[in-house]
Amino acid sequence: MMVLSQLHGAFKDTVERITSPRTVSAFKEKGVLSVSEFVIAGDNLVSKCPTWSWESGESSKRKSYLPSDKQFLITRNVPCLRRAASIEEEYEAAGGEVLLDNEDNDGWLATHGKPKENNGAEDDNLPSIDASEINKKNTIQSIPSYFGGEEEEDIPDMGEYEEADNLIETDPATLQTTYLVANEPDDDNILRTRTYDVSITYDKYYQTPRVWLTGYDEKSHIGRGMGI
Repeated sequence: MMVLSQLHGAFKDTVERITSPRTVSAFKEKGVLSVSEFVIAGDNLVSKCPTWSWESGESSKRKSYLPSDKQFLITRNVPCLRRAASIEEEYEAAGGEVLLDNEDNDGWLATHGKPKENNGAEDDNLPSIDASEINKKNTIQSIPSYFGGEEEEDIPDMGEYEEADNLIETDPATLQTTYLVANEPDDDNILRTRTYDVSITYDKYYQTPRVWLTGYDEKSHIGRGMGI
């Protein structure tokens, strides 16, 4: 299998060297992209999603048919909140795919088990807005009257607080010279997740974008990369 992969890689590199990049659009007919279409699509992605950016990459690996500052797209530190294995377990626990029985017998599938029947009882138990307490109050009370205070209660003048007698220059809170430094505890409740760097390159052989994933574990240690 490894030998076949190496042979295909060598053949692919040879074809890319001797063929010119696509310049004519054939997306609707063949589903492929020209180089200019790839760059335009990348510019649109960067403008719509600021987490994405163009990268120039290493000078020795740059492709001459792409702009030097737009060799590939990348977004970093994308969190992976759930593992694929846990989703599969929940899917199987929910019943997997169930063929629904209906009068038309259209063969619809419920992908998370058979849906629960709703007889409308929940709607009958919903309270009416006419019976709510908010409609029983026909007047709006001010804040002082709500708490039992006087409507015309005197409000102290802020100018009184400008007197020298009201200034405290020896407040212990202002004389503090020792500061506490918070250290991250070893056993905490912070959710640590795996992250991925996702990059998109242009594949000259297939004339399509190609997605690459580089994974990191919960301690930011790099894992294996994968191309799609």
